[in-house]
Amino acid sequence: MAAAACSSASPLLLPSGPRHASASRAWFLGGRSRALRSEAPCCCKAAAARGSAPQCGTVGGGSSSTRRGLLGVALGASALGLAAFDAVAAGLPPEEKPKLCDAACEGELENVPMVTTESGLQYKDIKVGEGPSPPVGFQVAANYVAMVPTGQIFDSSLEKGQPYIFRVGSGQVIKGLDEGILSMKVGGLRRLYIPGPLAFPKGLTSAPGRPRVPPSSPVVFDVNLLYIPGLDDE
Repeated sequence: MAAAACSSASPLLLPSGPRHASASRAWFLGGRSRALRSEAPCCCKAAAARGSAPQCGTVGGGSSSTRRGLLGVALGASALGLAAFDAVAAGLPPEEKPKLCDAACEGELENVPMVTTESGLQYKDIKVGEGPSPPVGFQVAANYVAMVPTGQIFDSSLEKGQPYIFRVGSGQVIKGLDEGILSMKVGGLRRLYIPGPLAFPKGLTSAPGRPRVPPSSPVVFDVNLLYIPGLDDE
């Protein structure tokens, strides 16, 4: 299977977490995206979306005034998009947000055995996949819904409308998510109970439609491993 369309890195999944003054802006901008910087076609798009200078040759050339003009347009479009998304997110009660595990699934989870790893990570397999497990360093495409222990959603690829793509086991996401996905199989759906030391050391600020995540506090992720581009292409 060919790789999905370019997906910019979600700062909420990075170990350090966003510390910007505007919480909604921090949701989408900044952070690291090493996987994307290595892919030329997506590089320009990701850089423009973050409001930073693109590094691709076709955009990087020309006068400084031209580059400033392009950045101004990109920043303006980004601000409009963020405002629109915040309006939508703020109007969605928690129970109406898209989920990977519905009410019936939640009921079945009570009978699923809990697995605890040496690091303290815990998980329950809602569905065991039938495909391969991702090797360390390979790109994976996954959908996720991230919650605080009370069940309030603070981040979700479903709301963004596209799966999240990153290199697993390379420190591009929080430790608990890295570890939890490495032992999954393609097609699997898993709930991860991530303890504070494996989550967000600096925490995450609140925003419209998104609860605050205190520093080094436990979080819960529902993850659906969709495919592994490098393996599916072989």
